[in-house]
Amino acid sequence: MNRIFSKAIVRKPCREMVNGLTTAELGKPDYEKALEQHNRYIEVLQECGLEVTVLEADSEFPDSTFIEDVALCTSKCAVITNPGASSRNGEKLGIKPVLKGFYTSIEEIVHPGTLDAGDVMLVDNHFYIGISARTNQDGAEQLINILQKYDLTGSKVPLKEMLHLKTGLSYLEQNTLLISGEFVNNTVFEKFRRIVVDKNEQYAANSLWINGNVLVPKGFTETKNKIEQAGYKTIEIDVSEFRKLDGGLSCLSLRF
Repeated sequence: MNRIFSKAIVRKPCREMVNGLTTAELGKPDYEKALEQHNRYIEVLQECGLEVTVLEADSEFPDSTFIEDVALCTSKCAVITNPGASSRNGEKLGIKPVLKGFYTSIEEIVHPGTLDAGDVMLVDNHFYIGISARTNQDGAEQLINILQKYDLTGSKVPLKEMLHLKTGLSYLEQNTLLISGEFVNNTVFEKFRRIVVDKNEQYAANSLWINGNVLVPKGFTETKNKIEQAGYKTIEIDVSEFRKLDGGLSCLSLRF
């Protein structure tokens, strides 16, 4: 059964985003253009039926617009993560009072565990957790223990190449995965109907299913066509300035 999302939380990009973390080698983002793209992203979430809470920019943290990493919003609880990048770890402090407006049960990942929620992919009631440069074994184990308290489950997926699990995977509901790179030959994902993203369009593997629509980054026509051929309606969004900071469509919101 497909999930239905009703709410999203986003944080406006700050001017300091030009100094954000990146491995992309695509140049510095254009702040004004990023702001326009972010506004359009919010509009699309609203068009998909979500009530969007927009948080003000936080100039203390250049990467803070990538709000997905600091919390995991499940159907039964919210989990405040412990981001693995030291320059981002403090972002978690600002999200707790926000989540209290939506959740009565709020859990936290604590040191020495680290966890970025960009490493967490939900399929039905099961959470796949990437072990990456940002998410360690301890953080993943803590999350699994938290999930079990709420009759949810989790399992670990080691990463060798990707920054985050959802850099190369997106669950599109209906037992369908958008899949790329190191995950294509991973037996963990054999049971899914798989839409394989070619290497030259790997960025589009981070597309986003919301209430029957699949948000796809602009400029990746082959992947967009494959998704449509699989029976989905797509909405193309330009997120070029966020790509320069290794950020994708899922990174820019918490959805629940």
